[in-house]
Amino acid sequence: MTEQKSIEINPKTIQSLLDDKKAQIQTALNVCAHCTLCAESCFLFMTRDQDPKYMPSYKFINSIGTLYKKKARIDLDTLNTIKDIVWKDCVLCTRCYCPMGIDIPAMIAHARKICRSQGVVHEFDNA
Repeated sequence: MTEQKSIEINPKTIQSLLDDKKAQIQTALNVCAHCTLCAESCFLFMTRDQDPKYMPSYKFINSIGTLYKKKARIDLDTLNTIKDIVWKDCVLCTRCYCPMGIDIPAMIAHARKICRSQGVVHEFDNA
């Protein structure tokens, strides 16, 4: 078992990264119609008993959407939850399709970038 190192969150860095894509994030959050039409384009959703947590819209809203809404009030627990969504529940295969034109992979990749900037990354077992 690996030791959890102490991570100090830098809200200014997170805010700066959110500001870099502010217009795209705002537009995507406003445009998402929660129609679930993106769901069947995700092989993880289809192969995991259509569990809603694997829908591209769920992953997008609960990763970059959460970061955007919380802004400077992001804590380590939030980043750890998002870490699992963006690295474990999404492989960034870019197959997800949004009929409203949201670039879901770009949004999830940006959430990964924010997590990475804080040292919050998913460590995969080699077993």
